Amino acid sequence: MHILISNDDGFSARGIVALAGILSQIAEITVVAPDREQSACSSSLSIHKPLRATAVDFPVKVHAAWAVDGTPVDSVKLALTKLMPVPPDLVVTGINRGANMCVDILYSGTVAAAFEGVFKGIPSLAFSLDSYDSKADYSAAKAAILECVDMARAVPPPAGVLYNINIPAIPADQIKGLRTTRMGQVRYQDGYERREDPGGKPYYWLHGIMDVLDQDPDTDIIAVRSGWVSLTPLRAELTDMNVFNQIRKHFSRTTQSGTGKVQEPHR
Repeated sequence: MHILISNDDGFSARGIVALAGILSQIAEITVVAPDREQSACSSSLSIHKPLRATAVDFPVKVHAAWAVDGTPVDSVKLALTKLMPVPPDLVVTGINRGANMCVDILYSGTVAAAFEGVFKGIPSLAFSLDSYDSKADYSAAKAAILECVDMARAVPPPAGVLYNINIPAIPADQIKGLRTTRMGQVRYQDGYERREDPGGKPYYWLHGIMDVLDQDPDTDIIAVRSGWVSLTPLRAELTDMNVFNQIRKHFSRTTQSGTGKVQEPHR
């Protein structure tokens, strides 16, 4: 088995080194990741500058390692189209420093990079640890990562589906197990702190307070806070089919009554 690993924290981040170390026990590993931190860049692409990929030494023994001067999505797209002559069996991203749950999923470069594997028809997983501590212990994530990868190999995600996995930052013997979850609902009370540089010019630093709106134990954030590893199957298809059908039904009625016009698809 050959696994492509990437992330959004940069190729030298502790999380990706830990992930490569864990998965190198069961597979051949290629690492292709940004050459610097690219957190919260979502699905950004570099379209106004050329990309450079540099072969680098990696702390863990791997088949190959490349640092890309672009985004996480750049890294995975470049790996799958140019740097890897044979497609990998899995695309795995992480281990992200900090959880990727609820609305944060939409901002995550780690999740977006994994979706590039999905778009190429390759089973893909994104891993995150619920801690921003620079000295966080990633070893407790080992069992969960191996379990999820084994599951993805035995029962691959359906076409178009990504497994997004969040791991609580607690000792391994305190983790309750794996729970299948859905995206939670939160609201950020966003704010920007105004500061001044040494020259007296203002700049702004984003901060926010999070309110959890949905306390259901089947949501990702509540599961992780309760000591469970959260696995959320995600799909890039964002269409709300209930609203889609309601609107179509409404326009169908108004068209029949002569009060509106709508172009229906050819059948």
